Amino acid sequence: MIRDDVTVYFIRHGQTDWNAARRYQGQRDIPLNDLGRAQARRNGAALMALGATLAGAEYVSSPLGRARETMEIMRAAMGLAPSEYRVDEAIKEIHYGHWEGLLAEDMPRLDPQGLAARRRDPYRWRPDGGESYADLALRIGRWLGTVERDCVVTSHGGVMRTLQGLVTGLSPAEILSIDAPQDRIMVIRRGAVDWI
Repeated sequence: MIRDDVTVYFIRHGQTDWNAARRYQGQRDIPLNDLGRAQARRNGAALMALGATLAGAEYVSSPLGRARETMEIMRAAMGLAPSEYRVDEAIKEIHYGHWEGLLAEDMPRLDPQGLAARRRDPYRWRPDGGESYADLALRIGRWLGTVERDCVVTSHGGVMRTLQGLVTGLSPAEILSIDAPQDRIMVIRRGAVDWI
C-alpha cells in the first residue's frame, strides 16, 4: 500500500463557490474563491513551520485548476517557487458524470432514480459518464503504490476520503462519512493519519 518510510502531506484544495453552494464539481475546472485562497495560505504557513522535515519532498498536484492554484499559493507562502511541482492525472477528483454542475438540493427533482440508486449503494453507484467511489479507490490505490518518497499533495475531497480509508482500513460506509476539511493537512505515515 504505502511504504513505511514515506510520509504524504495531503491537502484538499481550498473552497470554491461551487463548494459553498453544494454544487457537484467533480472534474469541472472551478477556481478558488477568496476563502479558498486564504485556506491555501494557511496550509502553506503550516507546512513552512515543518521546515527541514519537508527537505527533499516531492510536490504533486491534481491537474484541476483549483488544486493547482492551492499548490501555487501554498508554495509561495512557503517561500518556494510557485510553479515547481508535478501534475498527476491519477489524483483528479471523482468524476460525477451527468451530476456535475448540479446542486445537491436539486437532485430529488432532476434525477430521483439516480439518487435512489445512490442511496442503496453509495460506494458502488456510478453516475452516467462518471465514476463510483469503488472506481476511485482502485485509481487512488494504484497511485499510492507509486509513491516512493515523502510528498506534498494537493487534490480533492473524494480523494482525501478514499486515501484515508485505504490507509486505515475503513469500510466503504465509513469512507463516505469522513470529513474532508479544506483548511487542514492530512499527514499519512506508517499506516496512520494525523492532522495539522
